[in-house]
Amino acid sequence: MSYKKATNLLPDELLRKVQQYVDGELIYIPRLDAHRRDWGQDTSTRRELAARNALILADHRAGMNTRQLAEKYFLSEKSIQRILRQLRRCAADDPADGGTGMD
Repeated sequence: MSYKKATNLLPDELLRKVQQYVDGELIYIPRLDAHRRDWGQDTSTRRELAARNALILADHRAGMNTRQLAEKYFLSEKSIQRILRQLRRCAADDPADGGTGMD
C-alpha cells in the first residue's frame, strides 16, 4: 500500500469536506468489495504453504513429533499443532484429498 497525496487526487470541494472530519491525519480508505482479492491470490504463497503443510503431515505420519517438526520447519510447536489440527479437520471434511487439505 502506498500513500497518495489527496490534493493531487481529490477535487477541491471533496478535499475540504474530508478535512472537516480528518484534518491533517492519516486515513485508510478500503477497497471496493468488487476490487478485493483473497489473501495469496496474487502470489504463490498460498500454494507454497499448502505444499509445506503437506510435508509436515507426511513427516508427522512417518513418526516425527511436534518438537522435531518445529525444529525442522523453523516453526513453533504451537504452529505445528495448529497446522496438524487444521489438516486433520480438512481430512475429516474431505477424505478424498488424502488428509493434505489440498484438492
